Amino acid sequence: MKRRKFIGSTLAAPALAQTQVSSKPALLGGTPVRASKFPGWPVQDSLEATGLEQVLRSGKWGRGTGQTVARFEAAYAEKMGTKACLATANGTSSLLIALGALGIGPGDEVIVPPYTFVATINAILQNFALPVFVDSDRDTFQIDARKIEAAITPETAVLMPVHLGGNAADLDTVLDIATRRKLTVVEDAAQAHLAEWRGRKVGSFGRVGCFSFQASKNLNSGEGGALISNDEAFIDQCYAFHNNSRRRNTAGSDFSYLSRGLNLRLTEFQGSLLLSQMSRLEAQSKTRETNAAALTAMLERIPGIVPAKSYAHCTRNAFHLYMLRYDPAHFAGLPRAKFLKALQAEGIPGSGGYSPLNREPLLRNTLRSKGYQRIYGEKRLKTWFERNECPVNDQLCQEAVWFTQTMLLGPRTDMEQIAEAISRIQRHAAELAKS
Repeated sequence: MKRRKFIGSTLAAPALAQTQVSSKPALLGGTPVRASKFPGWPVQDSLEATGLEQVLRSGKWGRGTGQTVARFEAAYAEKMGTKACLATANGTSSLLIALGALGIGPGDEVIVPPYTFVATINAILQNFALPVFVDSDRDTFQIDARKIEAAITPETAVLMPVHLGGNAADLDTVLDIATRRKLTVVEDAAQAHLAEWRGRKVGSFGRVGCFSFQASKNLNSGEGGALISNDEAFIDQCYAFHNNSRRRNTAGSDFSYLSRGLNLRLTEFQGSLLLSQMSRLEAQSKTRETNAAALTAMLERIPGIVPAKSYAHCTRNAFHLYMLRYDPAHFAGLPRAKFLKALQAEGIPGSGGYSPLNREPLLRNTLRSKGYQRIYGEKRLKTWFERNECPVNDQLCQEAVWFTQTMLLGPRTDMEQIAEAISRIQRHAAELAKS
């Protein structure tokens, strides 16, 4: 073998797993690269059990009857570097509360990315406002902040960047636009616990940052959420909204109400789980970062595999998701679905990620509803569909491959097995494409 060809093949296939480089993919009868499962989630021990038992025995289970939720709020605000935190029933609740406290309603437009979980727009739709989609940045999987300004209209009320997958949106550009155009920024940081921009926690830059503690999240209480802010008066407004419009110091016999609201409170049991889970958050985050850096170095040597990038001022990626783009042209035309199937057979679970949110039937059905037709009229809603095309995101949704955060919690050899599985599939891509 010529020296140049030998070096190229070595870079493309790191030969990091214990399997033979010539072995066939599992889909073609070979032995899977990986036989064991990746780390489970959540991680828990006697710390959680003791905390839950203490709440149970106290008889104080709901918010306000005990102090566990309040202790979590204080600890989370300190961790995130903000003056205030409000714990909520879930991440969707935190978005609903933020928009509710801001008075977002019929006629308002909220700018969002098309590559995000549906909760981002459900919170908008529940207020009978209009989501306006700004196309994705294919390199980072985040909203392309350079395209936000062109989407702003006199009806724009909020910019809602999403720090997707634990990465950070381009906050410098978002905040500059918001300042110049006098718009409110609500950060959807549901997947970005401990992520940082310029050394400061995401979620702390806008008027408010919204988090989720749902079962898959890096900080987990089964269900739960939080808002953080340096505007303590605004968090007090959020408190009232999430407490059926009852303010913090409302006595039990005071049934006067000043604004609309809902019951979106966190329980003492969830507060206890979060305090216990927070004790591991930093160490787990460092493990993910170390493994993600190692995996990126390996995957960058495989043609057709492009790991998601971070912006220069994203000083910490929380890696709730490890995301990459897959190019079938470097895999003998092997479709992404077949690539994912081959990965699964090797013991490496992956997914294709989100579909284009701006094209979901949910939106068409909602905007055709009686309420939306009455508020906005048929002509404006027809124009909405025309102005919400996101061609870059359409392409991204065809290329994306995800690995979950739990896959980054094991030893470095796990990363080597992921890279070896992909290299093996690439070496036999033509055979797999025909099978």
